[in-house]
Amino acid sequence: MPRKMFRTLSSVTSVVVFSLSVLISLPVEAEPAKVEFADYVASLKQEALDKGYAPALIEPVFASLQFHERVVSADKSQPEFVETLDTYLPKRVSETRIKMARERYQQYLPELEKIGAKYGVQPRFIVALWGLESSFGRIMGNYSVPSALVTLAYEGRRESFFKQEFYHALDIMAQGHISLQDMKGSWAGAMGQSQFMPSSFMAYAQDGDGDGKKDIWTNQIDVFASIANYLKQQGWDNSKTWGREVLLPSAFDASHAIARGSLQRSEWLGRWALSERSLTQWSELGVQRLNNTALPKVELNAALVLPDGEAGRAFLAYDNYKVLMHWNRSYYFVTSVGYLADLIVAAEH
Repeated sequence: MPRKMFRTLSSVTSVVVFSLSVLISLPVEAEPAKVEFADYVASLKQEALDKGYAPALIEPVFASLQFHERVVSADKSQPEFVETLDTYLPKRVSETRIKMARERYQQYLPELEKIGAKYGVQPRFIVALWGLESSFGRIMGNYSVPSALVTLAYEGRRESFFKQEFYHALDIMAQGHISLQDMKGSWAGAMGQSQFMPSSFMAYAQDGDGDGKKDIWTNQIDVFASIANYLKQQGWDNSKTWGREVLLPSAFDASHAIARGSLQRSEWLGRWALSERSLTQWSELGVQRLNNTALPKVELNAALVLPDGEAGRAFLAYDNYKVLMHWNRSYYFVTSVGYLADLIVAAEH
């Protein structure tokens, strides 16, 4: 190798070695340390004051805030296991729950009928949602809602969402609907017998008995009216039911069903539109009732839902099914609501 070229390569090597030595010797920049919970709460308190919340409201709220490690653990470690409709339904729509639902339905029937007529929602669906969300008010969660929400905001994965829910919780208390001590709910901040998040409370909760408060914790009439109003605002049609389980012919083309997969609601509605047909059209494709008879000859559209794929049960879902999917976007949950609602009144026929 010519001496001049050797000197050049040597110089380049020296520069590279020097550069690497400099990089190695530079201190490694650590990720910014997460602020302490107390500091986060102090900053949030100032933000609340800047937003105009009264000190008399927020002082006791912020003094009560606690970090709940169990809330974070529950949020990060929600159980993942294989569930099918055949394993889900017996647990959610058990004989005990059916019995309790029928008893509550009869107990509150006069009030339920008034609320059902006012909002245009069949009482059996109100009771079914009540039973599935909180076991008729028996299981509502015992976490302080403000603490749970601030814990989840501090945890950071969905900070903006939970901060907004926290501010809605402040609004609910400011309006006098519930006291700080009584604002209890699930680890995720879902509240009361209807398990509304604070934002849902603000949008849908009702003062069913006219006492000036919207109390979804202890007042059944307010609970019923709030559930009914939610359904009404999302387009419930009390001239229709939720859907029906059906039989599909052999070699049925499953592409007629709503394509499966987790989607944003707008995308899911698009898939619904692709599947939707009249009952007459479904009959022409060979779809039948469970007793192997023809579908009703009525002017009604439905989409086909296969919660467990081609090998599982099949359902023709009507428009009210879409409303229930807005409440909880789970085929299993919505199916359990429909089944329980049907079973509540099945004994009457």
